Amino acid sequence: MSLNLTRRVATAALTTLLSLGSLALTAPTAPAAPNPATASAEAAPRISRAEVLARAKTWLTANNGRPVPYFQNKYWKDGYRQDCSGYASMALGLRKPGPNTVSLKNDGYTRRIAMKDLAPGDLVIKADSNSADFRHVVIFDGWANGAHTAYKSYEQAGGVGTRWKQHSYGVNGRDGYHAYRPVNITN
Repeated sequence: MSLNLTRRVATAALTTLLSLGSLALTAPTAPAAPNPATASAEAAPRISRAEVLARAKTWLTANNGRPVPYFQNKYWKDGYRQDCSGYASMALGLRKPGPNTVSLKNDGYTRRIAMKDLAPGDLVIKADSNSADFRHVVIFDGWANGAHTAYKSYEQAGGVGTRWKQHSYGVNGRDGYHAYRPVNITN
């Protein structure tokens, strides 16, 4: 092959390579895959406060007239985890088995509100621990007194299972509990 022909082939190959490289640099990129937690939070079905509380009440007697027992690693007959966040997820109608406590707080399922703004169906969450044994979520039902120093709530608690109880978590602002409004609540 002559030197002249070799140069022309090499030049053509280089031109083709540079053109392809330029095309690759300007080609549109595929959209990023959606974050599964955020996508499921955005797809959460709309639900009223009354429906949240009605759903929460079902676990008080769902175990043949008794409360659903508490387990962090078991699932109730309806497909939700039998822990506090699984219970809150069930009450909110979220996808089974439900996000954990940290995801309820951080992944778009809720937005933080002031404790004074709590309304029935809102959540009170402590999710700042690395241990699941020190995280918790309760479903706010209403204030227990006019001073707003205690409230009634539904919860799934170790040793007792589902219960309706008066609490003061978060009221003093120093125990790590904070108020959150589920984004799928309609009113």
